[in-house]
Amino acid sequence: MDITGKIHEIFPVQTVKNNFNKRDFILLDDTNDQYPQYIKFELVQDKCSIVDTFKPGDEVKVYFNIRGREWVNPKGEKVYFNSLSAWKVESAGSGSQPQSEPPDFMPGDDDMPF
Repeated sequence: MDITGKIHEIFPVQTVKNNFNKRDFILLDDTNDQYPQYIKFELVQDKCSIVDTFKPGDEVKVYFNIRGREWVNPKGEKVYFNSLSAWKVESAGSGSQPQSEPPDFMPGDDDMPF
């Protein structure tokens, strides 16, 4: 899944339980002016650095997975948790252009392998 919005806040990396790193950031989805949405995403392990080049106010496109967990608390009650796990963040600003793959054959390249 993906969503586009503006970065509202980026939190520092946290180390949780024996070298497990986690980092949260908040995306502002203001497509509905009356009810803007502040959406929290999490980054884990090697993905924690993918927001290092961004700052609050930057327009980005976030690619993410929805994760859900079940936990039984000490009272024996089942509790459910959801998280939005981001795996890619890219600039979506008005000045950005989609990157295209280089062509397999460059015009003027007469050195063909066949």
